[in-house]
Order: sequence, then C-alpha cells, then structure tokens
Amino acid sequence: MKNSILLLALFLICINAFATDTKLMVRAKAKDAKFIGSSIGGAHIIVRNTLNGHILAEGETTGSTGITDLIMRSPHERYTQLSDNDTAGFLAVVDIDEPTFVQIEVISPINKRNAQIHASTQIWLIPGKDILGDGIVLEIPGFIIDILEPNTHQYIPLETVITSGINIKANIVMMCGCPIQKDGLWGSNLMEVRAVVQKDGEAYTDVPLDNPGQNIFEGNLAVKESGYYQITVYAYNSKTGNTGVDKINYVVRD
Repeated sequence: MKNSILLLALFLICINAFATDTKLMVRAKAKDAKFIGSSIGGAHIIVRNTLNGHILAEGETTGSTGITDLIMRSPHERYTQLSDNDTAGFLAVVDIDEPTFVQIEVISPINKRNAQIHASTQIWLIPGKDILGDGIVLEIPGFIIDILEPNTHQYIPLETVITSGINIKANIVMMCGCPIQKDGLWGSNLMEVRAVVQKDGEAYTDVPLDNPGQNIFEGNLAVKESGYYQITVYAYNSKTGNTGVDKINYVVRD
C-alpha cells in the first residue's frame, strides 16, 4: 500500500515537473478604431481547451485604448506593433505540459449587452512559448448606441407633443468608446443614422438623426395619434461596414 502511494506521488510530481506556465496576451480591437479597455468596461476573454472545453484562463481586458496616431494615422508595415505597455489587453497564464489547441473567445463590450459581439479564434499553445506584444488581436465590429430620449416604456400625453413632436436623442460611440463627431477622426458625416418608427406593430415613419455635438444624434418625430410606439435607431457606415442598433418602446396616450 505504501509503495503504491509513493509511486502515485512520484507520478504526480513528474507530471507537474513538465507543466509549464505559458503567457498569452489577448486584445480586442474595435473595427476602424482602437483597443477595448477600461474606459468602456473592457472585453471578457475566455481561453478554452478545445478537446474537453476546460477553461484555462478567463478575465477582462484592462488598460488604455492605445496610441491614436500609431493606430489610426500611421501606415502599418509588417511586424508593426500597435500596442504599448499601457494598451488594453488580458494576459492569460496557461499551465500546460504539451502542445494544446485552444479556443480564444471574446465578448465585447462586456457592459453593453445590446451592442455585444462574440468573436473567437483558435491556435496551438506550445509549453513555455509565450505569445506577447500585440498578442492575439480579435476585431470587434459595430457601434454602441444608447437611446436617451424618449425613455423606455415612457407614457407621454398626446396633448404635450401634438404640436412640438417627440424629440429622439441617441448617444453613439465606437466599440472602444472613441468619440464620433462631424469632421472628427471618426466622422459622423460618413454615417447614416436614422430612427425607424413603428406604431401599434405597423410601420409608421422614419426620421433622420443629425449630429449637433460629440456622440449625440437627434431628430424630431411628428405625432398626431395615441398608440404603442417602437423606435429602432440604427447607424451605418458604408465605408467600413460598421453597423449598430438600439430599440425602445413607449406609449403616447390621450
């Protein structure tokens, strides 16, 4: 019995002796923009063994969105590193004792469910062969849209809006939280932003939304009847293919 226990202990020691901590940097980068980090709540990262689904590492990207000029204004040659020590990322430390095929999953942005994108890729990890620098970068397309006015499930008296109409207001940013404004680096002049309106489940009208200030898009909806309304605000950039959507429902009553 003692010999069996001793052999088992030696076997476990031998296994652990061959296990090696392997570092893997994972980053999420907004399409046509910068890295996703602390300012927007980060991206959630999961590193999973593809053979058995076991999670080897998990956490959020933290840090800055990166160096604007380097990422957005400079030409990139082969081996150009886009990140620095402050740039958002998640450093996974994986304990493996043999080459392991892993799936890297990104859920981003973690705190904005209406805009969340799930992206993934797969790679081989080799014990002791770290993947650092930019590491593995997964692209996250889209826009984050929050409808500010009217409010969700707001009851609006018809008499208060029959003359003035209802103001539609939305806040829109890139997936990294980077700002959108006229003639800015992320120019609203390249975007089509509209509010598609339904009344009582039927198509009603759509309203173009203008950009009077940073991240803010507004328009006015003429209302003549009470009913159950739904607003879908979408943003579309034909040059990059980025899209985003938010929806709310509200009630206009007599």
